[in-house]
Amino acid sequence: MDCWKGPVSHSWIYPTVIICANGFFTTMRPSESFLTPYLTGPDKNLTIEEVTNQILPVWTYSYLALLFPVFLLTDYVRYKPVLLLQGTSLVVTWLLLLFAHGVVAMQVVEFFYGMVTATEVAYYAYIYSVVSTQHYQRVTSYCRSVTLVAATVAAALGQLLVSLAHVSYFYLNAISLASVSLAFLCTFFLPMPQKSMFFHRKDAPEPLPGSDKGLAVGTAHRPSSCPEETSPDPAARSPSPQPQAGNARPHGHMLSVLLQLGRDLRDCYGSRKLLYWSLWWALATAGFNQVVNYVQVLWDLRAPSHSSAVYNGAVEAIATFLGSATSMAVGYVKVNWDLSGELALGIFSALDAGSLLLMHFTDNIWACYAGYLAFKACYMLLITIATFQIAVNLSMERYALMFGFNNFVALVIQTILTVVVVDSRGLGLDISTQFLIYGSYFTVITGIFLIRSVYTIISIKSRNTSVAAESTAP
Repeated sequence: MDCWKGPVSHSWIYPTVIICANGFFTTMRPSESFLTPYLTGPDKNLTIEEVTNQILPVWTYSYLALLFPVFLLTDYVRYKPVLLLQGTSLVVTWLLLLFAHGVVAMQVVEFFYGMVTATEVAYYAYIYSVVSTQHYQRVTSYCRSVTLVAATVAAALGQLLVSLAHVSYFYLNAISLASVSLAFLCTFFLPMPQKSMFFHRKDAPEPLPGSDKGLAVGTAHRPSSCPEETSPDPAARSPSPQPQAGNARPHGHMLSVLLQLGRDLRDCYGSRKLLYWSLWWALATAGFNQVVNYVQVLWDLRAPSHSSAVYNGAVEAIATFLGSATSMAVGYVKVNWDLSGELALGIFSALDAGSLLLMHFTDNIWACYAGYLAFKACYMLLITIATFQIAVNLSMERYALMFGFNNFVALVIQTILTVVVVDSRGLGLDISTQFLIYGSYFTVITGIFLIRSVYTIISIKSRNTSVAAESTAP
């Protein structure tokens, strides 16, 4: 597709349009909200225990095994080949979902879906390698918005087709296959980047752009209520320049990059503020991913899909909308997050814990739906706050590095939860008991950050009192 390189491909508009089209069709999968009813229905005829304890855990293991090598490979091969790999994995996933049968075949599906999620990092990283700095904030907004719109449209469309047109889950998956195939085709039209963030750097590292520091990979922009600040923390400094690939042997260059990444991580986590925000990010994201992965199984227990109306699509559409609304609302709230941020983490984590415990103790499907909506909205609110608190003083390179490492730690924690709680080779608990565990898990997170917030508030108040006393002393 090099023939597409020309004046138009060097404009920021062309790659932005193509990558947004790719993101839309990748996310526009109306069958995803109905995966559990599809697997346990007449099409696949699997039991709920097989789905919960043997099939779904494979996604977590696959994701963990692939995340770190794919993260490095994405940068080394300059993004586009990894986007092609993602497209291939999506097509294979839905072909198997449509035409394969049995537990082993569905475990292979989960492996390829783990490949899909591991390669998602290339979606946002690609665009920053082909557009100039002044467009970062705008293209971030476009890329993020189009995926949120696609997720909402997909969930709503799936619900309408199931409820009104009585379309079978098989044909929903056929629509998803068509959509991901279009996404795969879009990838071929993307211009090949000439640089990448770590291994093929052309310029000195640049800070996150704009007065609001549009996020490199995150889900929201830094709100205007957070003033610029110069931090003494080593994490606030940009990483030292990397040697260029042409100036060193490939193995020596790769080793120097990996060593520099290690030093950058050490400096970033040397900041106590970044360490605590990252700790919440990893703990909460692990729990969130676990809940999202298994919530359809709980819904099917409360209202079996073979005998009850299924509203999974409508709930997911509303949850996506509420999550987007709460994320946007953060930008308009004027709060001293250095003082109150950890308190917010504790309070909203408590709401998450309460929502999950409600989902465990109730037998009412509507209460289950309501608990999930509250849980997802609270998480999206907090992850947005955590995102800009981590990104506010970091270069784009260091933010991307912390983003990847925090998600890796989250995935390790999630894998431990899966092995112990879910997998048939571990405790293999039933789905209701699992949600009791997840609610208790978020209760522990609540305790950690409420205690930490009290300590932070008392320390800051004491410091301010001491400063005031010194300034008034004769």
